[in-house]
Amino acid sequence: MRNLNLDQLQTLIAIADLGTFAAAAQALHLAPPTVSMHIKELESRLGAELVVRGRRQADLTPAGEVLVREGRQLLLASDDLVERVRRHASGREGMVRVGVSAGVSTRLLPRMLEALAARSPGVEIRLEAVGSAESMQRLKAGTLDIAIVASPQPPLAEVRQTPWRNDPTVALLPAAWEAPEHIDPDWLAHRRWASFAPATQMHGLIANWFGQAGHHPRPFLALSYPGALKSLAVASQCAALLPMEEVEDLQGTPGVQIRPLQPPLMRPMAVAHRHQPAPSPAVAGVLELLADFADESAGTHSAGAE
Repeated sequence: MRNLNLDQLQTLIAIADLGTFAAAAQALHLAPPTVSMHIKELESRLGAELVVRGRRQADLTPAGEVLVREGRQLLLASDDLVERVRRHASGREGMVRVGVSAGVSTRLLPRMLEALAARSPGVEIRLEAVGSAESMQRLKAGTLDIAIVASPQPPLAEVRQTPWRNDPTVALLPAAWEAPEHIDPDWLAHRRWASFAPATQMHGLIANWFGQAGHHPRPFLALSYPGALKSLAVASQCAALLPMEEVEDLQGTPGVQIRPLQPPLMRPMAVAHRHQPAPSPAVAGVLELLADFADESAGTHSAGAE
């Protein structure tokens, strides 16, 4: 069978939406015989009746309903493809789909987007909140271009991982608490503390930090948003374990105190992308920008790269 003709498919969808051949012809600026020919040829290609022609109304057959439902998605994909080609032809580099896990700093992300807008104003970033494991699978499938993931991730032949950041975790404490200069598991295990929800990298890192000291405490609260965790400490409800980047804006604030952890607890992150010999200019530009925001210590946590 030959491939579907998108013009004929659009004609069928117009008939489904408007109810008659005449209305579809008017909306599409086609002669009525052309509309009839489109449907006849489409039915011939598929070997199925698609439209029941009534005196006042044209109704879809069950086969026609299936084709219209799926055909709408096909036309949307076609329009998206045309737009992407036009963006490249006009010098606008296009859209880059970036998966972002919960571990990415909500303070760092706006800075990166601002820098990208200044450097490459034609690049459109589509951010998606995606867990690290799902990001890796979507990179493999080609539905993401780049992802910032917890490191390390199990290697995939199609995906390259580059160590990106290795940020220290700190304890954000209510100002009224009498706390030592360094917070260790023995001290914190007997107090109320909160951190990221299960299934996140941070949750596992913190559980391991306690576990190595022989403790297995449950958090007072487990939340997905750093801002909510910070607010708990500011309101004197509990301590919050967060990457240092998330609490830098609170340094010197009267209502809280920031303490390093002992032993230190680091949060390694990596940039993952689908391996291509020649990535698009848009993807290459975003990768270069992310490299500018990397830190040198990330290179010491390169397990799982490549």
